[in-house]
Amino acid sequence: MTDIKAAIFDFDGTLVDSMYVWSKVDEEFLARRGIRVTDEYTDKMRSMFFETAASYTRETYHLQESVEEIMNIWLEMAHSEYSLNVKAKSFAREYILSLRENGVRIGMATSNNPYLLMPCLELNGMNGLFDAICYTSEVGVNKSNPDIYLYTAGKLGVRAEQCVVFEDIIEGLRSASSAGMKTVAVYDPSNEAYKEEIIKAADKFILSYSEMLDESGK
Repeated sequence: MTDIKAAIFDFDGTLVDSMYVWSKVDEEFLARRGIRVTDEYTDKMRSMFFETAASYTRETYHLQESVEEIMNIWLEMAHSEYSLNVKAKSFAREYILSLRENGVRIGMATSNNPYLLMPCLELNGMNGLFDAICYTSEVGVNKSNPDIYLYTAGKLGVRAEQCVVFEDIIEGLRSASSAGMKTVAVYDPSNEAYKEEIIKAADKFILSYSEMLDESGK
């Protein structure tokens, strides 16, 4: 991919193997309220940003807790895993370092929350590697809309066509592509059912960041 001046990474499922945390949180949170997780619920939650997901859960299951209370419960349930156990995908850190060495600006566009994200970056030695970390809550729409990627590109000071976006979900890949950005789909087991669609939606598909390092000759 030539003429690329910035790389924008999703976090969960793209840079770190964290999707198991959210499956666990969803199951435990709803089970405590006598509710079973459905495939429809899981699909709906995939691309939502945090507050929207809490609002959707509250409305769908007619919960008594406020949206803020639900978010706080989720954060506390997930925090210890992100702080102690969630690991970066193999060669992700090395690949980002190689991009930085070549003058590529590094951004993150995520639906996560800094309370979880920051200790996880520290755990994996990735603090300080990002020139901009942006959250979908800042733009008010989920990743089915390209706004978060355009916002991140703006923070990095580059045009959309100068960016490559690394994502594991099809909604993100499609919206980033619609904004004129190059896309790389990163395999995550949580999206196995959508693998063929993901491959078709992206300019490139990888199983591991080692493939990107091999391509760059590192």
